[in-house]
Amino acid sequence: MESNYIEIESATDGLEKLVKQDMKFKTGNFVWRVKFTAPLNPATVNNMNLYVTSSTDAPLKTAIRYDALNNFIEVEPLEPYAKNESYILNITKNVESKGGQKLKNNIRLKFKI
Repeated sequence: MESNYIEIESATDGLEKLVKQDMKFKTGNFVWRVKFTAPLNPATVNNMNLYVTSSTDAPLKTAIRYDALNNFIEVEPLEPYAKNESYILNITKNVESKGGQKLKNNIRLKFKI
């Protein structure tokens, strides 16, 4: 069985070491789960602040879910990723905590299925 389901092509400095892959089934609909250390303002958890684009910046349709109990967001594609195509997971500085603290930088993670 393969240990890596996606290939991380590039990431915001230092982020590569934080990406963990743990999937039971390999499909073209890889769901990103982004863990935060503080509760988030749910109004900032949306498709404008978290989104996936193709390498040509074309947006993909995604569903965004926030688990307030565990402080994570899931970004699920509503259309399958193409094999050997590069995509970018984007998390903007506009995602903020309940206390109003924003991320220091935008996060971009380029990956390939």
